[in-house]
Amino acid sequence: MSATPFDNYLDLVEAARILRIHPQSLRRLIKQKKVPAILFAGKYLIERDKLEMFQANYDPRPGRKPIRRLL
Repeated sequence: MSATPFDNYLDLVEAARILRIHPQSLRRLIKQKKVPAILFAGKYLIERDKLEMFQANYDPRPGRKPIRRLL
């Protein structure tokens, strides 16, 4: 199998699986410019090495949420 220009890229679902987060969460991180990605043919593509650099510093645990009261 020959190498293609896209071998170094992951799609949104593959990258989210590697980070162990929901694809929608990864889409949000891309829109917040926290994960570099390119939009190609309507799909986000993330470079493998950039994903690895992000993953090294990323803590997927959600932050503490303020308690919402009804009254």
